[in-house]
Amino acid sequence: QVQLVESGGGLVQAGGSLRLSCAASGRTFSSYIMGWFRQAPGKEREFVAGISPLGSRTNYVDSAKGRFTISRDNAKNTVYLQMNNLKPEDTAVYYCAGGPSRYDYWGQGTQVTVSS
Repeated sequence: QVQLVESGGGLVQAGGSLRLSCAASGRTFSSYIMGWFRQAPGKEREFVAGISPLGSRTNYVDSAKGRFTISRDNAKNTVYLQMNNLKPEDTAVYYCAGGPSRYDYWGQGTQVTVSS
């Protein structure tokens, strides 16, 4: 069983930055695709960013392109989401997820609140 623990959320003003981290247990992290999702109040959970096992490929939701960067450090079993130029509409609970070929494992989420 893989456990994912997110950290780094908080309250930030519009235009500010946050870096989310997701620490994974287990030895298989480096073989997993990893991603970040978010869920705003009253909305469905949406994909934000994904990264391939070795970090060579990334993809983003259109609203995150140019502002967010996903990265990973397989030596530390950690995936990151650097979020710049945050907007109030980025306010949500952010979840880390991963798995060998799909997102089988999920963290508990971390709250990101962007004030205007």
